[in-house]
Amino acid sequence: MAEIENQRKQKPSWNVLGRCMVSLASVGFTQFSLYMVPYCFPSSSLLTLLPISAVAVLAVAGLGRCWKVLLGVRASAPAFVFFNLVFIWCVYIFVVRQAVSLFMDILFNAELLMLVIGLCSSQFPYKLFVVGSILSSDPGFVPHESFCRDPADRPFSDVKAHSESSISVRRVGYCKHCKAYVKGFDHHCPAFGNCIGQENHFLFMMLLAGFLISEASYIVCSFE
Repeated sequence: MAEIENQRKQKPSWNVLGRCMVSLASVGFTQFSLYMVPYCFPSSSLLTLLPISAVAVLAVAGLGRCWKVLLGVRASAPAFVFFNLVFIWCVYIFVVRQAVSLFMDILFNAELLMLVIGLCSSQFPYKLFVVGSILSSDPGFVPHESFCRDPADRPFSDVKAHSESSISVRRVGYCKHCKAYVKGFDHHCPAFGNCIGQENHFLFMMLLAGFLISEASYIVCSFE
């Protein structure tokens, strides 16, 4: 388990900084392109602007791939998500906040605060502060040797325990991104930079619901 964590953390600091800077630039280009869409198409309806905005976001994503080819550094999806949250929070505080009620103000700030803590903090404030953040939480990593050893080479107690847990072992999946086996493997989430497995699936669903609720609240506050 410790070996898997060490492999995930062994990244040069300059590479991490470069990926964060590319992510920050990508957020700036993305938000600027979305901001310019209504000005470029002032007579278009909202339903028309939505697909145009989607094309603009895809164009920025393509630009990010060009940066990877030119600079040799690609954007970090978790950093991209974090910087987008910070941008939305800043726009809300300096532009939208003056026009919303006190209740909506408290609610929206609490939602964003929970999302930021859930993404970045070592202790997510749910279940009495015992659940790790989605970025660093253990999704249920399983050492390769724990289920790949020959049963003939194991003690009888280990073979018995292995047979009793055969159902759970069948649910162990391999993540090619993390190069690790994960218990209850669902998928690798690039936005959070972590596998989603048995141990952090509930936290993933909570954060996903939080993002949807925060986005809906942001839209409601913007229309107010």
